[in-house]
Amino acid sequence: SFWGKGNRGGGGAGRPAYLRLASAAGLVTAFALGHSNAVTDGSRALKIYHVHTGQTDTVVFKRDGVYDKDGLQRLNYLVRDWRKNEVKQMDPHLFDLLWQVYQASGATGPINIVCGYRSPDTNAMLRRRSKAVAQHSQHLLGKAMDFYIPGVPLAQLRTIGLRMPIGGVGYYPPSA
Repeated sequence: SFWGKGNRGGGGAGRPAYLRLASAAGLVTAFALGHSNAVTDGSRALKIYHVHTGQTDTVVFKRDGVYDKDGLQRLNYLVRDWRKNEVKQMDPHLFDLLWQVYQASGATGPINIVCGYRSPDTNAMLRRRSKAVAQHSQHLLGKAMDFYIPGVPLAQLRTIGLRMPIGGVGYYPPSA
């Protein structure tokens, strides 16, 4: 399993706790070797609310096991580096992992995105402010996303994430 167990204090006073979901460095290879690309699991959609931009959308990103190009582009825009307004092509398997976590949580409200893609400039700025920001963050590669789902306990999201067969999870409860 590629799932890591992070438990840094993050959050801070007045800031929501969140979960970081990351695809593994070799995820595309692992999927290409371990799974058929012709999965027939129907359509997949994500309800997204970005906490910094206020943008919200429900996006179908996969239809009959095939990624929907327009849906992925809409999701990439929603989770862009909002500080620089810079869009990056995210790893589509990350959206699959997010969808699986959402389904397992039983949630009905939107997924609240705290951070998706991070440009090198934004990552460097955040590193100057906090030791918890990795120099070679998976956010730079479009392979990580920080989120929470109102009404779903963070510990429950973490447990679900740790059960997933591939990827990574960081757990950032509010600081005491």
